[in-house]
Amino acid sequence: MQVLEQSPPLKVIRAFPLSTGGALVHLHNISGGILGGDQLELKVEVEAGAYAQLTSTSATRLYRTHPDASPSQQKTSIQVATNGLLEYVPDPLIPFAGSRYQQQTLIQLEQGAGLFWWETIAPGRTARGEVFDYDLLQISSRISAANRPIAIEQIKLQPQQKNLSSLARLGPYTYFCSFYICKVGLDGSQWLQLEHELNNMAQQLTIANEMLWGVSTLTAHGLVVRGLSKRGTAIPAGLFTFWHLATQALYGRDAIPPRKIY
Repeated sequence: MQVLEQSPPLKVIRAFPLSTGGALVHLHNISGGILGGDQLELKVEVEAGAYAQLTSTSATRLYRTHPDASPSQQKTSIQVATNGLLEYVPDPLIPFAGSRYQQQTLIQLEQGAGLFWWETIAPGRTARGEVFDYDLLQISSRISAANRPIAIEQIKLQPQQKNLSSLARLGPYTYFCSFYICKVGLDGSQWLQLEHELNNMAQQLTIANEMLWGVSTLTAHGLVVRGLSKRGTAIPAGLFTFWHLATQALYGRDAIPPRKIY
């Protein structure tokens, strides 16, 4: 693992070896969170045949944005070369009351490249009674495989203008997550089989009026798992279960949860 350039507040200290031969990398935000007006940029390159696991050291806190400040921004660019593998498994985003945040993630996968990437969004600091008290959460994601887009996602939430608890949005749920599982070059029938297996697990993990899980294939080269929950503590176990099953199916081994450092 090489760090070509870094500047505060984002920082990588060093990599830890994984038992399967890859490297675990922790991304630190040494300011404790993302401040109003921050303009952050992250570039990740996984070389041909390499295996990397990237995680955060804790939840990403989106602090209140001053009314006169521009929204904080995070831009992430990821490239996974031929037969490389990236497991990008960060902790949740927590938007504080009054925060305004924009995020853009662009992922390029070459032939044989693999991706496990999830993202969990909390409603706010629920212990302080903050639920959907933020002003703006805008997330743009694009995954391309062999130079063709396979997933494009646009989310723009403004709870002060539109009620997120309406049935057309989140309904009674307050936490939501997406988990993209990709491997370029696999036949479509293999993805349909994996979709079937993961949907069976989704049905087992779904709890009426508490948590919903669903799985759907992409146009090619992957699938997406989505979850809705009333409790943030219930989501990680579900994500790890899907990760474990998909890793066994695609790579013939167990998933390795990232070791956390603080």
